[in-house]
Amino acid sequence: MKKMKTSAVLLALAVTGLVSTSTLAADAAAGKAKSVVCAACHGTNGISQIPMYPNLAGQKEQYLVSSLKAFRDGQRKNMIMAPMAANLSDADIENLAAYYAKLDPAGK
Repeated sequence: MKKMKTSAVLLALAVTGLVSTSTLAADAAAGKAKSVVCAACHGTNGISQIPMYPNLAGQKEQYLVSSLKAFRDGQRKNMIMAPMAANLSDADIENLAAYYAKLDPAGK
């Protein structure tokens, strides 16, 4: 029983390490460069001027990653976002998420 608990703890630590490494590896500067096309709807500072488009500034990084991957992979349907996300690599998505997560949600 103790060996099983130890294995579970080691597995949890390994998974946590992979998630942390992925997040730390994201390049917010590359995300900023890639975000130029996003600005048309989501604003240059991640604050949308159009009520139907969400603000991205200050969003949680993992939420942005999951949302963009879902749009890209067709799990989340949206006629505007699907083609925007279609050609994004995992690295592009992680970089964009890192960039937007670091922006001030108040737009300052």
